[in-house]
Amino acid sequence: MLYPLLFQPNLHTVVWGGSRLTAWKQLPAAAAPVGESWEVSAVPSSPSVVANGPWQGRLLPDVVAEHPAEILGKAVAARYGNKLPLLVKFIDAERDLSIQVHPDDVMAQREHGKMGKTEMWYVIDAKPGAFLYAGFKDSLSPDDYRRRVADGTITDTLARHEVHPGDVFYIPAGRVHAICGGIMLAEVQQSSDVTYRIFDYNRPGMDGKPRELHTDLAAKALDFNVYDRYKTEYKEYTDRANRCIDAPFFSVRVVNVEGSFHRNLMKYDSFIITLCVKGDCRLRIRKRPADSPENSATGAVSAVPSPHEVLLREGWSCLIPAAIADYDVIPTSGRAQLLDAFIDNKNRSLLNRFTRFLHITNQ
Repeated sequence: MLYPLLFQPNLHTVVWGGSRLTAWKQLPAAAAPVGESWEVSAVPSSPSVVANGPWQGRLLPDVVAEHPAEILGKAVAARYGNKLPLLVKFIDAERDLSIQVHPDDVMAQREHGKMGKTEMWYVIDAKPGAFLYAGFKDSLSPDDYRRRVADGTITDTLARHEVHPGDVFYIPAGRVHAICGGIMLAEVQQSSDVTYRIFDYNRPGMDGKPRELHTDLAAKALDFNVYDRYKTEYKEYTDRANRCIDAPFFSVRVVNVEGSFHRNLMKYDSFIITLCVKGDCRLRIRKRPADSPENSATGAVSAVPSPHEVLLREGWSCLIPAAIADYDVIPTSGRAQLLDAFIDNKNRSLLNRFTRFLHITNQ
């Protein structure tokens, strides 16, 4: 019964949103500004609904709960209590988002009974001169921070980065940040909706009232250290899965393909969330469950389209269950570009743990 899962649109209206997401995803225009498309979500406040196959119309968390090891992977299911640990979004910032920070797992559990929130951004499109904030450029004390928030000069202390398509930023819990106007990006994050708003430019929300600030909680969550580097550098090749993020909470690959490209990710013992950011492609599963009628006595796999093959259009996303994470990416015409997000359970050696720790501390 396992197959690549597509999902119904899950759009979020916000004061800083625009109109590009609906056009890009070939959806009807919305009356209000759309800032986020929650592509794959198990967050209780806004879960994804399956759009294809036998589970069509069902909530993703319910499907995962029935088949945790097969969908999540045995190691992921054991580590996260049979719950999907990632939330993936597309974001369109027509205007600047608030200056904000997220708590780590310890603080989020203590204060809210929820998971912390580490995330990463992949810039899909950026208007000329568009920029974002990530990290501090000046050293601040907690007292300096409160004063800067009160007098509206907190942005003067932030590291500002002009961005272009393909740029990647890793945002660990505790890092001050904000996506600013003119940017459309993909976001991979821990499955959490906890955000501490630090400064919101004194603007009203969708209801006409000032949006709540979380100055005190943010002060407890903030990492006030200044780092040499905030942008993630990676090498990009065609017909390769390009490594860009390997962190304790998730790994991300940028996949550029011009022809049929085989992806066997069974070694990770993890679900794969695939976001199509450029071009259209087909995902054709090679690995089938043992009881699948499409497995012949010799183990041959039919090339005839089936529930195990899906069309993934630009702006669409899907979840590939861990038990069948052996598949081909086939562009329908020209070139396709994908982001793959998963949990790396392959190597837990001391050297690997140390390397992943360095990735966090040096970003």
